[in-house]
Amino acid sequence: MEIKFRSRVQLILLAVYFVFSSCGNGNSPALDTPTSGTITITADETFKPIIDSEINVFQSLYKNAHIKVHYLPEADCFKDLMNDSSRVILVTRNLTATEKKYFNDQKYFPTETPIAKDGIAVIVNNNNSDTLLNYFQLEKILKGEINVWKMVSSSSHLNKIQIVFDNAKSSTLRFIKDSIIKTTTLPENIFAAKTNEEVIDYVSKNENAIGFVGVNWCKDLNDSIGLLFTKRVKVVGIDPAKKVDVDFPQPLQSYIALKYYPLSREIYTISREPRTGLGTGFVNFLASDIGQRIILKGGLLPQTMPMRIVSVKKSL
Repeated sequence: MEIKFRSRVQLILLAVYFVFSSCGNGNSPALDTPTSGTITITADETFKPIIDSEINVFQSLYKNAHIKVHYLPEADCFKDLMNDSSRVILVTRNLTATEKKYFNDQKYFPTETPIAKDGIAVIVNNNNSDTLLNYFQLEKILKGEINVWKMVSSSSHLNKIQIVFDNAKSSTLRFIKDSIIKTTTLPENIFAAKTNEEVIDYVSKNENAIGFVGVNWCKDLNDSIGLLFTKRVKVVGIDPAKKVDVDFPQPLQSYIALKYYPLSREIYTISREPRTGLGTGFVNFLASDIGQRIILKGGLLPQTMPMRIVSVKKSL
């Protein structure tokens, strides 16, 4: 009996040895921690410039951390979360009640964390002189009720308006349908490119086009204070339906903070990570001082970092 008992103990110890030794030689990956390991996340393609910067800084600080990111339309980000292809997604809406029930039924309780506010930039070609629109004009353009530029300005030399979005499944188009036109019916003169970059490229080459992109795609990369936009296109000022202190505000951080700019929305991380792993570590980094400063530099409004807004008055 004693010999059999010792044999069993030896077998158990041997099995434990192989399990732990394999974790160190790459045959079986070790559990990740908040600052080490490898995970896959999925992010809305609208925020690629900023998320690329966040990942680069995070991985430079934590050499053993490796984050693989898929950039997809928002609808596909949620699919990745639902089928467990990604532990963390970055999107512009919270989970619906149906989605929460789906996870709860599987004993998962996802964490939703707001990290920033984004402005949707309205862009036009550099040959277009109509760079100021009021909210009601924009609404009519998106509904197809205004479909030629002469209906915006009688002096315009341009022709039929061409509306372009990044993707048929994008967060930008969903926002427009839910918050502005409030219908799923779209006009005939609207079409979707594949990415935000392609929207900018199309608008820069077609003078009749009007495009909608995430504001971080429009920032001048050489601008250290975040007030200048790319010279490839013009960014339109949108006068909101309500009275504000600024005429035709653009999607600048201060106007988003003051709720002057009407096309703004929250950005969230949603994590299905059941423990404190690398996904949690990256989400915490995004909400940290360094992560929020990267968001600020990228042209978005940080969620937790205070901003100082200075009012300048002309002297008499």
